[in-house]
Amino acid sequence: MRRRRFRVIAVSTLGAAALVAGCSYTPTEVVPKIPPNAQSSMIFAADGTLITSLHGPENRVEVSLSEIPASVQEAVIAIEDERFYFHHGFDIRAILRAARTNAESGAVEQGASTITQQLVKNTLLSSGKTLDRKVQEASLAWQLENHYTKQRILEVYLNTVYFGNGAYGVEAAAREYFGVSVSQLDLPQAATIAGLIQAPNDYDPVAHPDAALARRNTVLDKMASLGDITAGQHDDAVAAPLGIVPVPAGERYPAPHFVDEVKKFVENDPRFGPTPQARRDLLYEGGLRIYTTIDLRMQAEAEAAIAAVMPPDGPQAALVALDPRTGYVRAMVGGPDYFAATPTAQYNLAMGKGRGTGSAFKPIVLATALSEGIPLTERLPAPGAITLSIPGSTTPWVVHNADPGEGAPGGTTLVEGTVHSFNTLYAQLILQVGPQNAIDMARRMGVSTPLEAVPAAVLGSNDVQPLEMASVYGTLANRGVHVDPVFVTRITKADGTVLYETVHEQNKAMSQDVADTVTNVLEQVIERGTGTAARLDRPAAGKTGTGEDYKNAWFCGYTPSLSTAVWAGFPETEVPMTAPATSITVYGGTWPAQIWQRFMSAALDGTAPEPFPPMPAPAPSTRPVPPPPTVPPPPTAAPPPEPVATPPADGGSVTDAPAADR
Repeated sequence: MRRRRFRVIAVSTLGAAALVAGCSYTPTEVVPKIPPNAQSSMIFAADGTLITSLHGPENRVEVSLSEIPASVQEAVIAIEDERFYFHHGFDIRAILRAARTNAESGAVEQGASTITQQLVKNTLLSSGKTLDRKVQEASLAWQLENHYTKQRILEVYLNTVYFGNGAYGVEAAAREYFGVSVSQLDLPQAATIAGLIQAPNDYDPVAHPDAALARRNTVLDKMASLGDITAGQHDDAVAAPLGIVPVPAGERYPAPHFVDEVKKFVENDPRFGPTPQARRDLLYEGGLRIYTTIDLRMQAEAEAAIAAVMPPDGPQAALVALDPRTGYVRAMVGGPDYFAATPTAQYNLAMGKGRGTGSAFKPIVLATALSEGIPLTERLPAPGAITLSIPGSTTPWVVHNADPGEGAPGGTTLVEGTVHSFNTLYAQLILQVGPQNAIDMARRMGVSTPLEAVPAAVLGSNDVQPLEMASVYGTLANRGVHVDPVFVTRITKADGTVLYETVHEQNKAMSQDVADTVTNVLEQVIERGTGTAARLDRPAAGKTGTGEDYKNAWFCGYTPSLSTAVWAGFPETEVPMTAPATSITVYGGTWPAQIWQRFMSAALDGTAPEPFPPMPAPAPSTRPVPPPPTVPPPPTAAPPPEPVATPPADGGSVTDAPAADR
């Protein structure tokens, strides 16, 4: 025991002597520059609500000293460096006191590093505990105090020091342990956080609550002895429970698929750094403030609408809603549970590779036809089945309506052909306008994924994202003017420096008259056609879509202020949504239309109905429309529809996905 005490006395005395020697040590005068800390980035909803924080190894949110309550500052100073405002970087009195205490106890129980020295150690020096390093630490602490105020040193220290569980700085610690900002901490909580600095793992209030409570009370005792708090405040704080509200490591947050797209926006845009790693570092350690377009109320309503309609097991649904005038994405559901431990949980079904649209593509072809001067009054045959010849191909194209027993063999208008979603009529129409022209229109309206310019495109042979379909229908809602979808409105650094601000850009896809005419027809789809399940208490327009063999089902529609696309299907492989896989045969007019109706009713609740512009006066046809190229149908009855998605390479026979838009 005597030998151990001698060693403690020797070590403590040597430490004191070394630091005293440091006073006479005259290094080259430098201006110590405190390096910037890695900071967590924050993602905010449209109303300013914090959605989630992003951080790398260090979870840190820097705050100014004015935002840190006096109780937190006083608690840290009391327990870590009670003479902080009276020394100049290191404290000889504290060194001698620690040497005496350690000698009397026979163990190294008390250190003497000041807050300034700790800051030097954490920010300016590499790891190590050599005597030379202690001298250098003291020298740099002295110089630091020559160039920075006490307030600045304390501010940087409180934003730098480690509090355990990945939390760096008092703001992250307050959120980690109490679920509040540091500005909301009370006295017992302030003392708990201050007590962590000495040994974050030993005093972890989650893992070691008894040790944390005892340490907190030690801090309170010290504050009382220094006169920072009254005896009554001390007693009340000591009697208070620990009150830890830990944030789970895998905390859920709203709109997670949307958040992923926001992260990709920063990670993939060279405006935020020359390399992928530089952009990732900025995103996770640059303290960005990312302001987005998401409306959390609409997001919750979208999730609720899907949950109310879709069965718990089986196919899934995706939904995207956006403001057609600004492109702001207001809701995005990319799957049922982003945080589930399943292979597809984090795959965003609202984007991804997209799925076949079925007849939801028909309004694009209708807009193309109107733009080319074909009037709504144009009559085309719409039999239950039709055989058409494809230019440049010797193989006929056989197309069926959803129900081959339905149709208008004697001919009907484009209005009725759209309202009842006659595939045979639209197959003729795309041949008249030209598949490439229809694809070009789709591009102008908001589709950016690759599309094949084939006749079967009108029946949904191409894969398109729900986001793109919401944007396409938004172009109609915006009277022919397309605005790209927007996820992020503004990005700043933590100090407010603006790094990015969205610029409103719009492009004319078609004339107002064409867009308004299509809207009038799509209003009738909801009122009396295949989309009656989507009726609202206000003007609305939309279109159903059912893909090949019922593998994909859609409802896309809009009001003047909100465009929404809903898709339903199996997430991993395309499986027919028929019995026994599903309880019903799923058409665009069933589950997708029901989800759309529930969401739009809730999302627009409390807002005044907006009328669409009146139907434009019909324009005269500007070109003759030749009769459809046909070949005689087979002598036998047409078989039940078992379509394929696209024409064969030689342009051979294709039938529609049973676009049974019911």
